Amino acid sequence: MPHDSIVSLKKLVAEGEGWKLEFKRKAAHPEKIVREMIAFANTQGGTLLIGVDDDGSLPGVKFPREEIHVIQEALIKYVRPALRFSETTVAVSGTHVVVRLEIPISDKRPHYFKQSPAEQESYVRHKDMSVKASAEMCEIIRRKRLNKDIRFNFGEPEKALMVYLEQHGTITLAGFRKLAKLNRFQAARKLILLVLGDVLTITPTEKGDLYSRR
Repeated sequence: MPHDSIVSLKKLVAEGEGWKLEFKRKAAHPEKIVREMIAFANTQGGTLLIGVDDDGSLPGVKFPREEIHVIQEALIKYVRPALRFSETTVAVSGTHVVVRLEIPISDKRPHYFKQSPAEQESYVRHKDMSVKASAEMCEIIRRKRLNKDIRFNFGEPEKALMVYLEQHGTITLAGFRKLAKLNRFQAARKLILLVLGDVLTITPTEKGDLYSRR
């Protein structure tokens, strides 16, 4: 494995966890790590450091190959489509290293964590958290990657939505359904198109997506 310098590692760690950086003490729970990797690949890419505590200390890991092996096994077992990453190590003592995983934004996004043939979920990065992605978010990710022209009608539901957002700032899918008296499919389709058309932004949260005006 290639080696990076301890100076550049400490500088990176000092930035703290955020949109493109995550710390893990060990790969004891590889399923959690591959979820973080999915979130990075689906969003802006990012760096995952193994052997770094949440407080920014650098205990490192003694057997980096074992750490990487369990992550690779989890990626093969759970992640669809396959996800690319690169790895380097940074020596933090005579016996321990930090493993640095670089996950680029993927040209195959969205990626899913597939627990069974009938059960799968996806994740996106928001600030310093990896959040479960809604069906609407996954569709937006997929269609943004395809980068096709977006067309939408600006009818009465859209007008009512703009007035509501001017007054309240954000709205949920359920709130828009109620406001516009639409079924779930109709409401979701309109919100997706408005995000793709750069009229709205979508913000994932643990309680669901919030839509707001750009």
